Amino acid sequence: MRRLLAAALGSALGAVVLLAGCTASDGAPPEVQVTGEAGRAPVLGYAPPLTITRATSEVVWPGAGPRLVDGGPVLLDYRLENARDGSLVEETYSHVPTPFTLTPENVSEDLYDALSGQSVGARILLLVPATSNTSSFASVMVVDVLPTRAWGEPVEPREGLPAVTLGDGGEPAIAAPQGEPPNQLVVQALIKGDGAQVEEGATVTVQYTGVRWSDGSPYDSSWQQGGPKSFDLGTGVLPGLADGLVEQTVGSQVMLVIPPSAGGAVGAEEDTLVLVVDILAASNPSDRAAEQEG
Repeated sequence: MRRLLAAALGSALGAVVLLAGCTASDGAPPEVQVTGEAGRAPVLGYAPPLTITRATSEVVWPGAGPRLVDGGPVLLDYRLENARDGSLVEETYSHVPTPFTLTPENVSEDLYDALSGQSVGARILLLVPATSNTSSFASVMVVDVLPTRAWGEPVEPREGLPAVTLGDGGEPAIAAPQGEPPNQLVVQALIKGDGAQVEEGATVTVQYTGVRWSDGSPYDSSWQQGGPKSFDLGTGVLPGLADGLVEQTVGSQVMLVIPPSAGGAVGAEEDTLVLVVDILAASNPSDRAAEQEG
């Protein structure tokens, strides 16, 4: 959580979690109530200030997805509050989740211990004292573990597109393309997710890999760069990439064939690109507008 704090400072389900070892001044364990639906920001209930003597975690609900892999990518939504007064320090639910590598060095020892052995879909409560190496102040944190690969129903692709196979961890491998490349943008869902539809101007969190049509050589891959990436579907992004992801749903895996005429050429790149993109999260303009109005 040190990196989380550094960044901050520079099914309906509720649970009441009593954390043994996190004692108040009178010796009674502090009571922290976590409520809120899965997929939405948690609401924390407690009476500050909390006196926390050592880092302790509790599973609010377990995950039903893949088990987290030590040293592998992990994607987190979180809410971090100061236990002294209950003030918000940092949260990700109103924008995009944060990717990490599951190591003590990357997420801190306290959060690493809390996440180890957990599965995608878990919600975890973590209490950390001010004396921890993680934090300069006592803190209350709720973490949701999100998927790092697409989920949903498989879709049969049209003929003529490169074959895609998935590794054990979900990383796509794209077969060498055959024949002449298309002369316009091709958008082909491979997995249809059940999440929100991506809007124009959204900020998305994705995993992606890509090859060049001419020889099947690698173009770029988040899978080989530590995990998911977030970016705005606007300036600085391949136009074909932005156009291809709009109106797709979160959870989907989408193949994009982007010829130079559709915005695939960047810098010295002149080849048609084949990208396979897993859409893991999206912060839509309509969501942000609703939050501001609320």
